Formats: sequence, structure tokens, C-alpha cells
Amino acid sequence: MAQDTSSGADSPRRRPGLLRDQVQLVKKKDSDRYEIVPIEDTLSFEKGFFIVIRACQLLAQKNHGIILVGVAGPSGAGKTVFTEKVLNFMPSIAVITMDNYNDSSRIIDGNFDDPRLTDYDTLLENIRGLKEGKAVQVPIYDFKSSSRIGYRTLEVPSSRIVIIEGIYALSEKLRPLIDLRVSVTGGVHFDLVKRVFRDIQRVGQEPEEIIHQISETVYPMYKAFIEPDLQTAHIKIINKFNPFTGFQNPTYILKSTRPVTVDEIKAVMSKEHTETTEETYDIYLLPPGEDPDACQSYLRMRNRDGKYNLMFEEWVTDSPFIISPRITFEVSVRLLGGLMALGYTIATILKRSSHIFYDDRVCVKTDWLEQLNRKYVQVLFHLIQSFAHLSLPTPFFFCFHCIPLNVFPQSWVQFIIFHTS
Repeated sequence: MAQDTSSGADSPRRRPGLLRDQVQLVKKKDSDRYEIVPIEDTLSFEKGFFIVIRACQLLAQKNHGIILVGVAGPSGAGKTVFTEKVLNFMPSIAVITMDNYNDSSRIIDGNFDDPRLTDYDTLLENIRGLKEGKAVQVPIYDFKSSSRIGYRTLEVPSSRIVIIEGIYALSEKLRPLIDLRVSVTGGVHFDLVKRVFRDIQRVGQEPEEIIHQISETVYPMYKAFIEPDLQTAHIKIINKFNPFTGFQNPTYILKSTRPVTVDEIKAVMSKEHTETTEETYDIYLLPPGEDPDACQSYLRMRNRDGKYNLMFEEWVTDSPFIISPRITFEVSVRLLGGLMALGYTIATILKRSSHIFYDDRVCVKTDWLEQLNRKYVQVLFHLIQSFAHLSLPTPFFFCFHCIPLNVFPQSWVQFIIFHTS
């Protein structure tokens, strides 16, 4: 009879090549329960998903009672998306979201990431109830009113697998109870964008308010109280999801370094066009931990007439095109200090002088970058009608340094071909 080695419990150091066999179990010290052998390598989102599924299956086979899985990570890293993905694959599991255990009476100075905010008494009581095979009453928290608005009944799931998801899901108070510890992290740059999007929809805050909150409380709390816990994870996942993907209602911008005269621009503009000039200063910020020689995702803060805009930008190269989607938020200058506290550093500051021509269909700009002594022309065109079936409000737009010509009106094709060929 062939020997069953599917769990790998007897040979924790062996790592066969098949994905399903990379999860191996070992008995906990002073316990009859099994846990997985920690995986040293950081895994991608997709690979981490399959590894977690495999680990849950093996733990359910070897351990009796409830299998507790802790999914932790910084705010905006993708914990909820990861948990929902697992739930879609294994609908018989149960999910406890730690956000629902917030106690608003403990909020100090608007710090919603303070570890003392969590009502651990109720959370631990719910966990004990599930371990005893009982249905429990899980609180429901409303983020807009910052209050607990009721309870829902959570039954013991048929799979016996319960995921606890939250920034402190691997905290010292929970770790002894958890069978599988999972961390989900991303870069500070992307986490910042995703947190802004989430809180605009969930809490109704303004973008600048959210970004200040991140720099003043969220990130310091992460470095002090969350990051150390993540080092204890059995499975470490890096979420490289790009929040810029899938933008809708974009403005397409075509840039060219070929010289263009004012007369050539006016020749293709309508007679009712407007002409103006402006000067801007772009502060390019290098994200924490990025190599300045290889970075393609600088954060840009633009100063125009004393007003500042924060521009998230990501270059995606798909030869022969360079696609550079951006998100822009109006902010105050004091945000610069907060971003530098997050670990961003100023790479350079560029002065830009622009001559602008625009009408109700299109905008043409000639720019001169003073420090680089570089001139280029860019054409901006909104494709609202072409994307009428999609809905996403401004300030979202794509910047194409080189794009297919058929997205422009016929009257512009000759101009673009002549100046970008």
C-alpha cells in the first residue's frame, strides 16, 4: 500500500515542486494540534491564495474543532479582497471582520487605527462560543456614524473554518488561538491610493483628510503595532494589485518631442478656442524603498498659482506604448511633510512653462521644462461619449505617451501622425 505523504507532517523540511505539496504540517509544541511549517518566501497574491486554501484543507483534516485563520496587514493592502476570494472558493467558511469590533468610545484624537480601539472582550467571547459549537452574536459597526448599530447571528460553519480579518488579526491577544497566520501587504504607494478610494466610499471623507489621517496616524500605528505582528505569519503575501487599472472615462494625452509651431496648432483648433499660459512646479517624490534608477511610480505634487495637487502616477510599458494612468487630488502644502514622514523623499523639482490652446473638444499644450531644457507638445482629448457605458467621475484620466490613433476624431489624425511618426 502506498504511503500517504499528502500532509507532509512527518517531513516538514521536504518541499516538493507541486503547489499543493508546498504546504507541510507539524505538531505545535505542547499541543495535539497541527500548524503549517512557515513558508520563508513571500508569495504573490494568486499563489498565496492557493497555498492558503491548501493549508485550510490540511488543517481541517488534522485538527478537531474550529480552525481559526488570521488574515492581517496594513490598511488598504487587500485583506478584505483576499478574504472574499477565499470565501468565494470555499463558501462554507465563516468570516469575522475585526472592524466590526470597534468601540467608538475609545477613539482618541480621531485615531481609528489605535489597537486599544478593538473590543477584544466581545471578540474573544465570540471565538470561545464558536469553539464550543455555539452560534454567536457578532456586532455590526457603521463607519459613517462611528457606532455599533446592531448584531448578527454567526453559526458554526460546516467547514469548521473561521477567518478573522483585520489589521490586528495577528495581535498577541489572538495569536495563541489561531491555527493559520496570514499576512497581506503591499507597497505604501499603492496602499495609500487604495485607502483613499475605500474611505471616500465607506466613510465619505475628503481625499486630503484621508491622506493626512494616513500620514499622521495610520502609518505610525502600522510601523509600531502592526508590522511586528506580521513577522509571525506562516504565509506572507505581497499584493501587487495596481489600483490604477480599470480606470474609466479617461482623458487621452498624446505627448511628442517634435517641434510644433503656434500657427500649426491654431490651424487645427476651432475659431472659438481659448489661448492662455501658465507656470507650474512639479515636486517628484520617490516612494519608500524604491530604487530611484528603476522607479516608474513616482508620486507628484504640483504647485500651480499657490494651489497644490497630489498626482498618483504609474507607468505601464506595453511596447510600443507607454501608458501612464494618474489620479489627482487637491491638497494643502502641509501634506508634503506628512508624505515625507511616510518615507517619501524628494527626487527633484521641475519648473514647467506651458502655452495652452483649448476648446470644448480638445486641449493642446506646449511645455518647456526649464531644468531639462526640454520642450514637448501634448494633446488631450476626453472620450466621454466613447465610454458612455462606463461611469467614473473626474479626476481620473489616462496619460498615453503614444496611443492608437483611431481613438481621436478624424480631424486630428493628420496632426498626430505628422508630429509623432
